[in-house]
Amino acid sequence: MQERSETLEQLPITKRGFEALQKELEQLRTIERPKVISAIEEARAHGDLSENAEYDAAKDRQGFIEGRISELQYKINCANIIDTDKLEVKGKAIFGCTVVLENIDTGEEVTYQIVGSDESNINEGKISYTSPLGKSLIGKPVGADVTIIVPGGKRQYEIIEIK
Repeated sequence: MQERSETLEQLPITKRGFEALQKELEQLRTIERPKVISAIEEARAHGDLSENAEYDAAKDRQGFIEGRISELQYKINCANIIDTDKLEVKGKAIFGCTVVLENIDTGEEVTYQIVGSDESNINEGKISYTSPLGKSLIGKPVGADVTIIVPGGKRQYEIIEIK
């Protein structure tokens, strides 16, 4: 019989993002899961489950929680933690770095950190390395022009600084 070696995909994530996933997992396991189990038990005590909306809602919530726990466990197991404090940028945009861009049309400057998918939040200036902008920035040096297609058309940026 041949042994099968399974390789998990590596998901890059910052140290802060990894800690956030762990915190969410702990919250779901220790607080949300027991709370929904109690809600199911309470709803069962009300009798006929076929017409019990509380029971149905609690079971739906339980399904969501268990699914999210599985998803978080997978992501944590696949995490390739990047310590952004120890990054060596070397003049090109890489995962975890912060990039200052200038919109070529408007002159407006924006600053984004390139992070993992679970960490991205445009309002906090964090974009995923898998987003159109993130993909187009990776590997580019200061001074490079980057064009992305957005719902409103094309946007062109120049990389002003990488830190």
